[in-house]
Amino acid sequence: MERLLARLERRLGRWAIPNLTWYLVGLGALVFALDYAKPGFTQILLLDPALVLEGQVWRLVTYLFIPPPTSAIFILFALYFTWLFGTSLEAEWGAFKYNVFYLVGMLGTTASAFILGTSVSNMYLNMTIFLAFATLFPDFEIVLFFLIPVKVKWLAWLSVAGLAMVVVFGGFAERVATIVAVANYLLFFQGVIRQSLRRGAVRVSRAGQRSRYQPPERTARTCAICGKSDRDPDVDIRVCSCDKCGRPTELCLEHARNH
Repeated sequence: MERLLARLERRLGRWAIPNLTWYLVGLGALVFALDYAKPGFTQILLLDPALVLEGQVWRLVTYLFIPPPTSAIFILFALYFTWLFGTSLEAEWGAFKYNVFYLVGMLGTTASAFILGTSVSNMYLNMTIFLAFATLFPDFEIVLFFLIPVKVKWLAWLSVAGLAMVVVFGGFAERVATIVAVANYLLFFQGVIRQSLRRGAVRVSRAGQRSRYQPPERTARTCAICGKSDRDPDVDIRVCSCDKCGRPTELCLEHARNH
């Protein structure tokens, strides 16, 4: 993947959009303001396959700027985290690789909309940006509700669990659409995913081996005279090496003293 990106960057790198996240956040804030001033404004921006096929091709792009339908304070947080995650990825990868990651996610989201035959949001696309950030910076802490510090890797696992629920319990179209929508993350982090699956398989194998292992049963020691064994917790078996025994002999305490 890295070799392919390097070749593409040599040929197409000049077309990369630097500071892409700033444009996404700025246009997202603008769309929120317009929708606040004129409720329902975002309806003309949604990615609706049927309307795209009728000629409203701007919807293939404008849905990227629609903020989540929630209160203003939460939208501010959403835009902030989009900026934080996106700019961090661009700083780590460079503008071209980040552009390609976003473009593949955009194409995946568009494909999922046409697979489902209904309008979709940019939720999965934004989620892949978060998952990419959490993969690269797993120990970065976010303070939830200004009180609870949480490492992003745990929030990422919750997101993955939600995706897994859709893939496991959703219909065929939903499963395919979900996988396609996060194709950019699966493609860019395929090596990390394979390593995680391999480590998980090794841990499961080792756990299975430990569960199958049965320690050898201890052989009971038996008195050579009366036949009592130390399986009985009240019996104490000793080893006698006196001249009378002639060799090490196991005896209960009573016979060890009196034989």
